[in-house]
Amino acid sequence: MNSRTASAVLHAPKEDVFSYLSKTENLPKWANIFCKELKVVNGKNKILTPLGEMFFEIRSDKETGTIDMFAGPTDNQMSIFPVRVLDMPGGGASVVLFTMFQTPGLADEQFDAQYEQLKRELQNIKTEFMVKCT
Repeated sequence: MNSRTASAVLHAPKEDVFSYLSKTENLPKWANIFCKELKVVNGKNKILTPLGEMFFEIRSDKETGTIDMFAGPTDNQMSIFPVRVLDMPGGGASVVLFTMFQTPGLADEQFDAQYEQLKRELQNIKTEFMVKCT
């Protein structure tokens, strides 16, 4: 199983970045390639992705800056996408780290394409915080 991690340094406090990324309703704003649509069905989050409709859940811990994102075809068959938000030394800036894992049956080319999409979506996050900081 392959994994890749993408990161971005943001000129915003950890608390602001964590608050933004840990809210499911913000997913379509920054992950607009992965999440074409977000809806709630029977109390569960569902997203429309390039691979079809999936269940989606976020479990987060503000103290540690941990945001674990889960997505999958059923609500008990989801893959994890760990996200970490950390303070940068000196204050006022933070770093966000996204890790993705290649799921069984996903071709290397598809995994590579998903990684490239993630890097483009990180730019959306950078843009969001550039606007807020000016």
